[in-house]
Amino acid sequence: MEMAKKTSGRPPHSPSPTDRRVVELLASRGVRQSEICYVLAISEKTLRRRYGAELRRGASKFECSLALRLFDLAGGKGAIALRALQFVMRSRFGWTKFAPPPASRWANKDRYR
Repeated sequence: MEMAKKTSGRPPHSPSPTDRRVVELLASRGVRQSEICYVLAISEKTLRRRYGAELRRGASKFECSLALRLFDLAGGKGAIALRALQFVMRSRFGWTKFAPPPASRWANKDRYR
């Protein structure tokens, strides 16, 4: 009598189109990956392996929506608009609220020789 071959572990996860849409939607709303795993009943490793493109696309959509909201805030009036504008200028354009250090008197001494 022949013994049936035993397989260990759970069967491999196969993503459905609905699951892909759910992952992208949740990632685009800023939901943590651990929470997405809980919804789909999979591990974080499986989530990153099987749904990597959806996670990246959702994260990009989330970042764009935050940036648009921040730009809307920066275009307003008041203290919140000023802080939002300062944050945008510092993070996206490399501005600093500190003045550059004054040039040394001897910095360009070779130019005058």
